[in-house]
Amino acid sequence: MTRLPIFVTMVVLAAVATMIGLGIWQLQRAEWKNELLSTYRAASDQPAISYPSVPVEDNPPYFRRSSVNCLEVLTWRAVSGRNANGQSGWAHIAHCKTSGGEGPGAQVVAGWSQSSENPDWSGGAVDGIIAPDSQNILRLVASEPVAGLLKSQEPSTDDIPNNHMAYAVQWFLFAGIALIIYFLALRGRNKTADKA
Repeated sequence: MTRLPIFVTMVVLAAVATMIGLGIWQLQRAEWKNELLSTYRAASDQPAISYPSVPVEDNPPYFRRSSVNCLEVLTWRAVSGRNANGQSGWAHIAHCKTSGGEGPGAQVVAGWSQSSENPDWSGGAVDGIIAPDSQNILRLVASEPVAGLLKSQEPSTDDIPNNHMAYAVQWFLFAGIALIIYFLALRGRNKTADKA
């Protein structure tokens, strides 16, 4: 006769239910991310917009064409990046003043080079594509580089990870493995009890 350890069974079933719930949540996230990426892919065909004066995390206008007038370069940062030919090097990002000291300004990818040294550029009008920025929500990637830099690789939706389906599969596998281990342990426990 199979005897179920009540407490252990409840713990295992609760864990399995949690893992299945997480898997379903990741499936929902995958659907959301696919819709978001479709919106981003369609953005390049839409008219140019004004560069947001205050970036917001909710529904940022990624991959839209825009322009900004960099009144003054306040600081520079160089991050690893690729040029239009896919060569690795440094993307040079200028933190630009865009108004009379109010607002966050704008992050402008002025171009690409093999050196991390700051380029000699004090500002000006820049046209480009709005892209995600890890520190400032968004940045403008210049369509035409400045200060003798080469053109940076254009932002692409391929650079936005969409691993939610893989995560969902992992959670469902974890749930299945937990049940298998539980049933094997239960079988072994009952065999030992029958022999006693």
